[in-house]
Amino acid sequence: MFAWLEKHPFFFAVFLFIVIAYAGVVEILPSFADSARPLKDTRPYTVLELTGRQIYISNSCNACHSQQIRPFKSETDRYGEYSKSGEYAYHRPFLWGSKRTGPDLMRVGNYRTTDWHDHHMRDPESVVPGSVMPAYPHMYNKTADIETGYAEALTVKKAFNVPYDKEGMPKLGSWEEAKAAAMEEAKAIVEGMKSEDVKKAFENGEIKEIVALIAYLNSLK
Repeated sequence: MFAWLEKHPFFFAVFLFIVIAYAGVVEILPSFADSARPLKDTRPYTVLELTGRQIYISNSCNACHSQQIRPFKSETDRYGEYSKSGEYAYHRPFLWGSKRTGPDLMRVGNYRTTDWHDHHMRDPESVVPGSVMPAYPHMYNKTADIETGYAEALTVKKAFNVPYDKEGMPKLGSWEEAKAAAMEEAKAIVEGMKSEDVKKAFENGEIKEIVALIAYLNSLK
């Protein structure tokens, strides 16, 4: 057979293409499938974090801040460990991007605190002199839509089998349970903030958007 192929270049080229294509399918596709599986310690967002993520997207924060660290020394020196596919298993949508007006935020939870975010969102230049980022004072007045965050979590649990309520994963439960968990999670963040208005609102059972957003940013590690 091989002697025959050597005498017929066209069929030899076709044969070679088929062999390389088959090898590619056998070697590359399983690798893609493995890399897309959730990494150890990767978990879905809590309801409060998911609500903060919605606020992040609705305010177009992702238009200036990528969430994909490339495997280059300059990037890992500045932002931290490079991003891996399995880390995004529960991101819908993922917030990759090539444009960076501001820093990449994929690891921001490792090096910024609640207090820092509090000052940054109210007055960016108070912590980053010369910052071009606008302030977001409305987040201190608007109440976070926790109910929609819960609805999204419940939807991805049922539609995509996201492992809420499983061992070691965030608990979802009923709406009342999820709301109570969100209040408990928000409490630790509110205690780390300076705003008296946010604290008073929380005492009255309200979670302001800034609290949910900080919960989300703190989870990016």
